[in-house]
Amino acid sequence: MFETPTETAAATGAFPAVRPRRARRTAGLRRMARETRLSPDMLVLPLFGIDGEGREEPIDALPGHSRLSPDLLAARARRAHDAGIPAVLIFGVTDVKDAAASMASASDGPTQRAVAAAKEAAPELVVITDVCLCGFMDHGHCGVVVDDEVHNDLSLELLAQTAVSHAQAGADVVAPSDMMDGRVAALRAALDAEGHAQTAILSYAAKYASAFYGPFREAAGSAPGFGDRRGYQMDPANAREAVREMTLDVGEGADMVMVKPAATYLDVIRAGREAVDVPVAAYHVSGEYSMIKAAAERGWLDERAAAMETLTAMARAGADVIVTYHAEDVVRWLEETP
Repeated sequence: MFETPTETAAATGAFPAVRPRRARRTAGLRRMARETRLSPDMLVLPLFGIDGEGREEPIDALPGHSRLSPDLLAARARRAHDAGIPAVLIFGVTDVKDAAASMASASDGPTQRAVAAAKEAAPELVVITDVCLCGFMDHGHCGVVVDDEVHNDLSLELLAQTAVSHAQAGADVVAPSDMMDGRVAALRAALDAEGHAQTAILSYAAKYASAFYGPFREAAGSAPGFGDRRGYQMDPANAREAVREMTLDVGEGADMVMVKPAATYLDVIRAGREAVDVPVAAYHVSGEYSMIKAAAERGWLDERAAAMETLTAMARAGADVIVTYHAEDVVRWLEETP
């Protein structure tokens, strides 16, 4: 018996028997066949803490976000937890800056007070803290400066002290973002020595010297007073180096690693996911968020569609965790999806 053209096509996996569009025909079919699924469980909401009470300072470059005093930050953290977001990432913001970043590790510093307030308001919430010195240094760099250069080894002790102070305030996870060599090992040793062996480390292992940090620097008051950060943050042209950084940090004791920024570094997320066995986080940074917001405000694109597509791409690349200023929006959008 002779085969029909359709039978021959089916045997060879060709049109017209094979029609991939069948699985895209309806919303229900598309949901069934979806390979990558965003979930609230993946999300981390960044928050900016300042001193005072009842203080809210809207951040022009980050629409929908403000610098918040501990009481208001705690309420925002509780709201995020109640919405199903499992974690927040806290950045302390201060006007009190000096050459030793004293407020970075102060027990009554803005980060420490924000952590304590968030944990009291939502004990089950995972509180992550950014461990860096730039927002607390009078020169705006991420470490100790000697002769106009950031000194790697002298910076490690201050970073370790800062991480310990965050753990003492109640942080569940500390996240060093400074890009000093050896900082993960230094933090792990200090945390363990001070009785915080259970405090996890999420390393900004592959943090690039990116053009997409502008809105954040306005929010945190962390722009460098001279030069730039290319001497310690990564060259955007390098991917193999990022894998090396992630592997080194895991070897030093990192429980999780991060790629920052995310949208323009999907290949690095994928490479990291294949190279290490710990969770990989992606930071959808301020500039990436603000570009979507600005274009949406002008009617140039649909904010929801653009944000969800961007974040789905990060998950598709291999991110287990996504830090995003859109976190609360994403939860609402997922609930609204039929």
